[in-house]
Amino acid sequence: MRVPRFPIRRCLLIGAALTLFATSSAEARTIASTSTNWSGYVAHGSGTDFRYVSAVWTQPTTTCTAGDPTYSAVWVGLGGYNLSSQALEQIGTEADCSASGRAVSTAWYELVPAPSTGIRMTVNPGDVLAGSVTVIGHQVTLTLNDRTRNKRFSKTVTVSTLDVTSADWIVEAPSECNGNGNNCQALPLADFGSETFADAKADTISKRSGSISSNLWGTTAITLAPGGRQYAGYQEAGEGESSPSALLDSGSAFTITYSSATPVVAQPVPGQPPQGQPPIEAQISSSSGARVQPGGARR
Repeated sequence: MRVPRFPIRRCLLIGAALTLFATSSAEARTIASTSTNWSGYVAHGSGTDFRYVSAVWTQPTTTCTAGDPTYSAVWVGLGGYNLSSQALEQIGTEADCSASGRAVSTAWYELVPAPSTGIRMTVNPGDVLAGSVTVIGHQVTLTLNDRTRNKRFSKTVTVSTLDVTSADWIVEAPSECNGNGNNCQALPLADFGSETFADAKADTISKRSGSISSNLWGTTAITLAPGGRQYAGYQEAGEGESSPSALLDSGSAFTITYSSATPVVAQPVPGQPPQGQPPIEAQISSSSGARVQPGGARR
């Protein structure tokens, strides 16, 4: 995930546009939402707190074009769904395209509100990865196994601020923030083709386990698209959309597919900065220490 990376925080997502899937009882409990930076599924429910989330995915092979840097992050995590959330615990990989047209793969974890941290693990397109996040008390254990290369990362961290009110399986368009993470802008989504999450599961603090579509909680399916609700950016993300399939394998698997799209551009208002952007003096420039990182700063 990176390019100079950082102050970004993994973002929240979802302002639900309530559209119901109608093909099965599991789908009937799934609402649909759009976001400018998240796509995938989130499990959540009133009074439901989670302690564990996991899934298996394959590192994407991105289609890159010189002169067109783009970004994508694949992760599992706990928290960040509610707009009032102040935390998010997550681990994943990133598949980016550099300005020269080179594909770049990296691994990382993040404990919002702290910035993301790179993992010293070589990740190549096509590698099969298994990620998980476990929270017990104020201890967070993050693991990432590269099953193709037989490499494993695990770290346990004690944090003061946690959110365990949702379990997340997400492909994200990262954001670029200034040095203190206050001003952030969603970045163009990389063409990752398609990404499948498999063996997706979650456990609650009460030690009840289930797949994404378990009747123990509700589920939201999120499509990343221009015009969707923004959780971390000051303006629309660049070209690129992605959307999740229906849930498969008893709710434990799904595929997210990339599609190109023309970004929606707001019309300027005379005498005011463009809609969705801060005043010009607050905007980000590459010369001001801007850094990229998966997710976006919570606002």
